[in-house]
Amino acid sequence: MIKILTIVGARPQIIKAAALSRAIKGSFSNSITELILHTGQHYDENMSQVFFDELGIPAPDYQLNAGSQSHGKQTAHMINGIEEILLKEQPNFLVVYGDTNSTLAGAIAASKIHIPIVHIEAGLRSFNKNMPEEINRILCDHASTLLFTPTATGLANLQREGFIVNNKPPYTADRSGVFHCGDIMLDNSIYFSSLASQQSVILSKEAIEPDNYLLVTIHRDNNTDDPSRLISIFEAIVQITKEHHCQAVIPLHPRTSKKLKNVLPQQLYEQVKRARLIKLFPPASFFDMIVLEKSARIVLTDSGGVQKEAYFFNKPCIIARSETEWVEIIEHKAGILADADTTRIIGAYNTLIERKDFRFPPIFGNGHAAEFICETICNS
Repeated sequence: MIKILTIVGARPQIIKAAALSRAIKGSFSNSITELILHTGQHYDENMSQVFFDELGIPAPDYQLNAGSQSHGKQTAHMINGIEEILLKEQPNFLVVYGDTNSTLAGAIAASKIHIPIVHIEAGLRSFNKNMPEEINRILCDHASTLLFTPTATGLANLQREGFIVNNKPPYTADRSGVFHCGDIMLDNSIYFSSLASQQSVILSKEAIEPDNYLLVTIHRDNNTDDPSRLISIFEAIVQITKEHHCQAVIPLHPRTSKKLKNVLPQQLYEQVKRARLIKLFPPASFFDMIVLEKSARIVLTDSGGVQKEAYFFNKPCIIARSETEWVEIIEHKAGILADADTTRIIGAYNTLIERKDFRFPPIFGNGHAAEFICETICNS
């Protein structure tokens, strides 16, 4: 029996872990046993526990309660706690997702004591090392034994960095196994889509008009902690709602919620809080978020995960960043890079609103990435 320890800490990782846990339970329970360690990087109940409940993920076997700290303190706290659990459990593999501090902490802790690392969402690059996530991705990839990339671009990135894609088992950190498996988030979007439509009441609860709203998610610290960027984004939102008479639906990340009142000029803050067409509410559950994405007309986000989910549901996306690791979204004209620039965000909205039909090619796999990952782990 292969024992894996899965690290989650941020809500996208909890969602991704659901697909792997479901595949293990459904098809690999005789060959893989999974333990889950929650670092507590996202500690708000709406950002964490509701996802375990809604997605049917087993309760974490371990909780580190890292909470909100500086990057260094948070990562150090997690490295220490993860190492202790790795030494106790001695898993065959450590599984990490994406590019958060939890990912980096898991990779560092496991590599130091020679436990093989499985990195899901490997090979993604924004080519902007000012982003903490970019450093986390690169370091984790180069410490990993098994690397699973969701896209052909990710595979090409790894090849450029010296990874060999045709290595054979047994794999090691020096002779990694590199695989283009499709996107594990697509697994969940397909699996939970109809269930979300049946169970979510977010549209009626918040009086949201389907197909006539801009869905907004802003959470990255370079947007929330830079007053000029946050002001520019919300000035664009206010102008779009006024000019197009459409709603802006904004499930607020805790970081963004804290910053709004302190950062926005008083007049802009009052406009955002009091505008009839701007709807602010706490973070949405996974099911609610699926429904909000499926029913939106356009999405404005700085989240990599939301960019992809918009693509899955054939929704055009305005990206409030200067670059994206999901370059395929731009190449297929499914999204526009607008940065945190009022004029560019409004221009992107005006461009996208004129397009009548969005049908994007299936570049993120077939919805069976989790089964492929489990099978590869078993054969490694």
